[in-house]
Amino acid sequence: MPGDSQVAGSFVVADYVVFAFMLAVSAAVGVYYAWMGRSQRSSEDFLTGGRRLTALPVSLSLTASFMSAITVLSNPAEVYRYGANIVFYGVSYILTVLVTSEVFLPVFYKLSITSTYEYLELRFSRATRLLGTVLFIFQTILYTGIVIYAPALALNQVTGMDLWGAVISTGVVCTFYCTVGGLKAVVWTDVIQLGVMLAGFLSIIIRSVVVQGGVMAIISDSQRGGRLNLWDFDTNPLRRHTFWTISIGGTFVWISVYGINQAQVQRYIACKSITQARLSLYINLLGLWSILLCSVFAGMCLYSVYKSCDPWTSGLISAPDQLMPYLVMNILSDYPGLPGLFVAAAYSGSLSTVSSSINALAAVTVEDLIKPYASMSDKHLAWLSKGMSLFYGVLCIGMAGLASFMGGILQAVISIFGIIGGPLLGLFTLGILCPFANSKGALSGLVSGLVVALWVGIGAQIYPPSSEMSRPLALTTDGCNFTTIDDFNWSSTALPTHPSVFITPTTTAAPVHIYTWPVLAEWYSLSYLYFSPIGTIVVISVGLVVSMFTGGLKLKVESRLRLKKEDTTIYYMIRFFKDRVMRRRGKLDLNKDREKKYGNTNPAFCDVELDLTQNSIAS
Repeated sequence: MPGDSQVAGSFVVADYVVFAFMLAVSAAVGVYYAWMGRSQRSSEDFLTGGRRLTALPVSLSLTASFMSAITVLSNPAEVYRYGANIVFYGVSYILTVLVTSEVFLPVFYKLSITSTYEYLELRFSRATRLLGTVLFIFQTILYTGIVIYAPALALNQVTGMDLWGAVISTGVVCTFYCTVGGLKAVVWTDVIQLGVMLAGFLSIIIRSVVVQGGVMAIISDSQRGGRLNLWDFDTNPLRRHTFWTISIGGTFVWISVYGINQAQVQRYIACKSITQARLSLYINLLGLWSILLCSVFAGMCLYSVYKSCDPWTSGLISAPDQLMPYLVMNILSDYPGLPGLFVAAAYSGSLSTVSSSINALAAVTVEDLIKPYASMSDKHLAWLSKGMSLFYGVLCIGMAGLASFMGGILQAVISIFGIIGGPLLGLFTLGILCPFANSKGALSGLVSGLVVALWVGIGAQIYPPSSEMSRPLALTTDGCNFTTIDDFNWSSTALPTHPSVFITPTTTAAPVHIYTWPVLAEWYSLSYLYFSPIGTIVVISVGLVVSMFTGGLKLKVESRLRLKKEDTTIYYMIRFFKDRVMRRRGKLDLNKDREKKYGNTNPAFCDVELDLTQNSIAS
């Protein structure tokens, strides 16, 4: 039984076959689209699929792109340690899709741009565009390194899969189908990989339900263990996770991903109509909810199985991100192929995210850093795009080594998106919603927002929040029956009444800093989910103030670069509603009625002819 803390199983031939099959299918999709698209030689065909994609594959690709191995491995571990309140990300997903569909999508789609950063030059200046592009490239390479390395490390230490073999195989396959197949290959492999992710989650959930004796047993265990902490409406911004930090902070993080991030925008502007693009976002919402609910319930299964014998505290694993692979090898090792399916799910998450990132990096490099400064034919640009995909694939594999210094995966990733994505979100919002924002305001706002977000983010790494603010839940090893004690570095049983025992050593040192430097320590203890709102708000505030003092009020901005009410669905819904209400009320319009019942006004009685002043002037 899992509670006996026996050695987890190891991979068998069937598991390697399932994993290899998933990689082979992904590579085959790339070959297929390379063959089908051999006559399409332009860079636009390669980077945007010729803008002929439909809503369903794009929506599934949108879901897969940022529901990566981080979701498969870290979300369940998060529920296991801190509770199921991350389910409130579901609220932030709704707000994200609404804002993206109504604010950002209409502007980007009508401009028909390949890189979102082209907008920054059209609206502000070339310097703003270059700075935005460089920040995006830095953010994406760092993020992709984590996405490649983290699952490889977790799975290596639990299943025995070769670490760098897994890292390199993932990176090579990704780079291959991105380079040869372009965006269409990326989108369709994402669709396949999303299916594999769901299958992997369902395999572990169904087996856990059987082992634990039903769904209600798992829910009951989670309730008793305090994991169903859903009604936490504390407004304290220093608290790591509450309803408000997750729903508000999470909304800013996800809008910076879906609203302006090249990897996502590149997909929905590749749709053949704006209606298909909007539809893709709303179908994607269902996909996001499905993956979120699966990962949260998987975390509850994890807790139910190990409620009396925590593998992390007892030293059976070395990091919380290894909990899911450990559970898989513990309860699925008797079913050859199923552990391989789960590992394929984790790597499918990595492949979908890395391929999206590589394609987006190639797009912004060609469109923002090369095309404006070099005159090249479409054929040469297409080959250059493929070369950039190859270059960034190799670079991301190399960057995977840095990920080992990032700590907890989920928090590290969201922190990166908050620190860099937040200020970029503020910059685009400034351009789209604020007609008098000028280039000086935009640049000064972006720099200010980035400095403040970096200051808070780096400070939070140096002075981590106390356990009172993060509130890890109790774990215990009281029920362990160690039959293989000699094989593990077993630590003493931790007391469930002292959750702070489970915090990393750097966190236990935090009170020293709090007493020494109380004001800044509290500022740094702000929930990591608020890094993004801080960056966004600072950029908008500074940008507006500087613009007002540097002549922004006299600025005339092209209407296509701003959001107009006619661009939104809400405008047409309100008009439709008003028309229906007016029709039902039968409101009297004298002019309209006269025209309908008595014909047009007689031109002989035109107002101009009766205007004596005008007649006298004319004479």
